[in-house]
Amino acid sequence: MSQTEMPTGRTRVVREPHRGVYDRETANRILDGGIICHVGFVAEGQPYVIPTSYGRNGNNLYIHGSVASRMLRQLKESVPVCVTVTLLDGLVLARSVFNHSMNYRSVVVLGKASLVEDGREKLEALRAIAEHIIPGRWDDARQPNERELKQTSVLKLPIEEFSAKVRIGPPIDDEEDYSFPTWAGVLPLELRAGSPIDDERLVAGQTAPGYVRKYARAQ
Repeated sequence: MSQTEMPTGRTRVVREPHRGVYDRETANRILDGGIICHVGFVAEGQPYVIPTSYGRNGNNLYIHGSVASRMLRQLKESVPVCVTVTLLDGLVLARSVFNHSMNYRSVVVLGKASLVEDGREKLEALRAIAEHIIPGRWDDARQPNERELKQTSVLKLPIEEFSAKVRIGPPIDDEEDYSFPTWAGVLPLELRAGSPIDDERLVAGQTAPGYVRKYARAQ
């Protein structure tokens, strides 16, 4: 059974509140379907929003970053962040430009992110990020050595204060516009993988594994 969370004053959807979703199962499904998250934070009074890779392990979100990044230089202690993930499913073309929209699924997670210091947790977090992007790759590739681990930072954000927002369905026009002579409907969009391109320096006999050839994102 899906676990519904009570929204806070910060996560309750205000615009189009009927599209707000607060159950953890839906939020997790959206997070698991994305590849890139955007992390918002404030450093020295300046807001920043940084795109980066991420992975989920249970009720924790792990965010990948370089030790040289602006965000991570601020993280000697945990800092407030806003993480968003959006999946775009279609363009909704109404009869009036005002009522054009998009079909989408999105999640906003608020909380305090902290650096993962424990070596074992850090390695597991990097595994979660790698497997989130392309399942099967972690065990098939060389894993990070000590030097690389020191050059890589990971943030941990508990998924505690969150909300999802979902829009599905056809355009919604004003009643008087339904007789306007133009096409209206939904143009579906989806993320698709193309054919793998071999690296020029592949070891002889190596071919793209099944998890590459059959790659597809969770919907």
